[in-house]
Amino acid sequence: DTIAKEVGAVNTIQFKRYGGRTHIKGYNTDVIGFTNSIKPLLQPHHKHALILGTGGASKAVAFSLSRMGIEYKFVSRNGNFDSFTYPQITKDIIDKYEVIVNCTPVGMYPKTDIAPGIPFQHLTNKHLLFDLIYNPEKTLFCQLGEEHGATVKNGLEMLHGQATAAWFIWNK
Repeated sequence: DTIAKEVGAVNTIQFKRYGGRTHIKGYNTDVIGFTNSIKPLLQPHHKHALILGTGGASKAVAFSLSRMGIEYKFVSRNGNFDSFTYPQITKDIIDKYEVIVNCTPVGMYPKTDIAPGIPFQHLTNKHLLFDLIYNPEKTLFCQLGEEHGATVKNGLEMLHGQATAAWFIWNK
């Protein structure tokens, strides 16, 4: 659909038969799940976001943030002209980017004792950390954010939201 085209990633496929032919259409339901789960937590000062990771889910997050008027930068192991690498993240960057979204598998079960390599010591109560991971319920990323006063949320509500959207697509 048009949103999946703009995002550049599909996570839900619909198969329908018309006149003896199969028609396939791709959707991105992560946009709905992410937007609906982060929106209630956003504050007026949340104008800039760091997106950790550059896979398909991060594309949906970027699309969602952009639609909500939040400027973003990607953070990856391999930087390019329009992203940061983890070693480049400084206190000044953390101060500016008060929303941080983990779209990587770092910290997911069974490797729950690791977190993305950002300088957590610079986080404050103005920060919002959103982790797409939901197993464990509270990742080390979220634990370290909470220790510095940040608001944190895991990806379980996002999962439910995107799954509900997929169910409606498959059953319409």
